[in-house]
Amino acid sequence: MGVAGPTVMVVEDDDSMRGALERLLHAAGFQTAAYPTAEAALAGRTDRNAACVVSDLKLPGMSGLDLLAELRVRGTLSPLILITAHDAPGVREEAAQCGAAAYLAKPFCGTALLDVIRAAMGSAMSQ
Repeated sequence: MGVAGPTVMVVEDDDSMRGALERLLHAAGFQTAAYPTAEAALAGRTDRNAACVVSDLKLPGMSGLDLLAELRVRGTLSPLILITAHDAPGVREEAAQCGAAAYLAKPFCGTALLDVIRAAMGSAMSQ
C-alpha cells in the first residue's frame, strides 16, 4: 500500500462538482475531505489536517470568503483557493485582499487547479 498524500479539504455545494473535484484530487495523489457547506466543513474539523482548502465562493449559508475568515480566526493557516461560477468585477481583488491563495473562475482546467494547489502548498510550507 502506498503512502497517502496530503489532504485537500473541498467545500462545494454542487454534488457533481464536488465529486469531480474529489476524483481529480485522488487521481493526483491527494486525500480529500469534502463538504457541501462551510458550516459542515467547520464542524468536521478537518481544517486542522488540511494541507490546502478548495472552496466555492457562493455557498448556502457562509460564503467561501466567510469560511476563509473563520479558518483564520481559528488559527488554521492552510492556503485557501476560491473557485466560482460567479466571477464578477472586483471579486478576485477582494479574495486576494482577504488572503485567498488563488482564485479560479469556473469552468477551469483540472491541471490549472492542481497547479495552484501545489503552488499554494509550496508557498505555505516555505513560510
